[in-house]
Amino acid sequence: MSNILTKREKEVFSLLVNNNSTKEIAIKLNISEKTVRNHISNVMQKLDVKGRAAAVVELIKLGEISL
Repeated sequence: MSNILTKREKEVFSLLVNNNSTKEIAIKLNISEKTVRNHISNVMQKLDVKGRAAAVVELIKLGEISL
């Protein structure tokens, strides 16, 4: 189940684990806050988890992102 994230989803979560807010991520990636939230929601659905923190934990376990 490697490479489950799109390039953009990986970018969003990499910024998220580095303590960036939705707004900060949107600014850094030049996308809307709604798009950031959509990426986060899509990843949570792919992983079948509830909440950003659970998604981060799963992505670290899977080796998709690192701290």
